[in-house]
Amino acid sequence: MDVALLLFGVGILTGTTTVLFGFGGGFVTVPVIVGVDTALGADAAHVAVATSSVVMVVNALVATAATDRGVLGLLRGRAGLVGLLALGGAAGAVAAHFAPSALITWGFVGYVTGTIVDVLARPGFLRPAAAGAAPGRATVTTGAGLPIGAVASFLGVGGSVLTVLLLRRAGHPMRVATSLANPLTLAIATPALAVFLAQHTAIGGAGGVALVGAVDVGAAAALLTGALPVIVALRRRPPRLPDHGYAWTYVGLLALVAVAMVVTTV
Repeated sequence: MDVALLLFGVGILTGTTTVLFGFGGGFVTVPVIVGVDTALGADAAHVAVATSSVVMVVNALVATAATDRGVLGLLRGRAGLVGLLALGGAAGAVAAHFAPSALITWGFVGYVTGTIVDVLARPGFLRPAAAGAAPGRATVTTGAGLPIGAVASFLGVGGSVLTVLLLRRAGHPMRVATSLANPLTLAIATPALAVFLAQHTAIGGAGGVALVGAVDVGAAAALLTGALPVIVALRRRPPRLPDHGYAWTYVGLLALVAVAMVVTTV
């Protein structure tokens, strides 16, 4: 299959996951870009994480702009959280520049796998917690912003997997939790992208890959071409999904992405 066509198709998928699950692109795009940019050798994981940050920023920005103002109002007064998410995002991007590629790759797989085990084992996501929460605001503690941002940008996963779980366990339905994940992902991915674009690399042109900083611009363009029309269309006419089935679909997608990352790496 033509690489551009493959990336366009994956872009359609990332647009869908951005609206339905708050995944700005990281979980879906990182394994694909690792596979597409194998000519870069050990640098493929670094380029995948950097390129996914472009997709996450643009997707999350468009999705946030189309989100109901009442839902976004749950983040009112959370400037401290947003600031720490941004600081963590920048720190994680810097750390990713110096980390071994294998650490990023297997850290990604390990984190997704651990998340799946967590949501299956503990109540609050797939089944109600013993003490039900009464959702009135976005309950991600301010202090959690720094580690969430750092882990998300280091692994290229965005912030959705961390924030959606916390919001869901706070009692929010999946529709609200995934909608709030987009502005939080935007806070993480924007400074991370700035760091990635500023990185000077000696691998430009390797295997025909055109890089700006550490970003594969061709892959980013193809992914966004597929994603953006889907985000606009789904925001205008969002599908109505049963909350329990919605949560299980989220877990299934995590499992699929973890397997894809292993397959493209081994």
